[in-house]
Amino acid sequence: MSWGRWYFAAQAAGGAAWWIAVFTLPAVRTATLGSLQPFLVALADVPLFVVASALAAAGVRAAAVVAALWTVAVTAAIVVWATVTTEAGLGVLIMIGASVGSVLALSLVLLGRIPTELVTSGPLRFRTADPDGGRRRHGLGTAAQIVVFWGLFLGVFPLVIAVAEHRWRLHPPLPGLLVTASVVTGAVVLVLASALGIVSAATMSTQGAGTPLPSAMPNRLVVAGPYRAVRNPMALAGITQGVAVGLLLSSWMVVVYALAGSIVWNCIVRPLEEADLEHRFGDDFRRYAARVRCWVPRWPIPASAPADAISPPRR
Repeated sequence: MSWGRWYFAAQAAGGAAWWIAVFTLPAVRTATLGSLQPFLVALADVPLFVVASALAAAGVRAAAVVAALWTVAVTAAIVVWATVTTEAGLGVLIMIGASVGSVLALSLVLLGRIPTELVTSGPLRFRTADPDGGRRRHGLGTAAQIVVFWGLFLGVFPLVIAVAEHRWRLHPPLPGLLVTASVVTGAVVLVLASALGIVSAATMSTQGAGTPLPSAMPNRLVVAGPYRAVRNPMALAGITQGVAVGLLLSSWMVVVYALAGSIVWNCIVRPLEEADLEHRFGDDFRRYAARVRCWVPRWPIPASAPADAISPPRR
């Protein structure tokens, strides 16, 4: 049986166990449904979630589609319900996890794989920057990307998550001293991580004749500056920034959001990016990857990179 069907089997069992708990344990019912009437919800959820997941586990592909679509629809509904009423916050988290799992499992059932290449399709498709754009143009493009991406991923999204954490009553009360320590630590870490991100982006722009954006990638393999110590300093900086913002907001959900982003980047984006780099730079990139780790910086940092590690891509 495939991993997708195994997931649906686990989802069916988990859904059945949850409904038993809802009808037998008032605390579970309140935490996951709030004041919703469990009998009315069960009339639709048991056949479309529990039974459909069981049929999907048995190999019925149409049932996998039904279970996944229903899970996503219920997740959207309970997010609205919890945000408006401040009830059922735990139910939101459970259903978000179930939605992600159902969609991934559906891909495995229908396609036999997860189409990770879609992440780098359309406007995010891997393309090199115009080599004749000049440092000024590449620098301005890099600065604009920093403003947009930091504004969204370190500003808008964390604030929305922090507000939801409070609305869903998932924000535990913290002692004042702990909040102060969290804010101070977050501020210091955010400054240091942001400095690393800016230096890394500037190095990529000036040394690589391109930008960090996949649709305008550098024309040369960059192993200068922070790239001498670690292969992905911008990703490392971004994840650390996300955790720092979570500390600033005293939000455990923002910290989880940042760590979840690191998993997505490491498991989906990084393999695609490194395959593209290997295709374009060949042995230069392979030597570089063998010498410099992805996440853990090497120490001490060498004074300079070998000349053969910085070369134009192979056409």
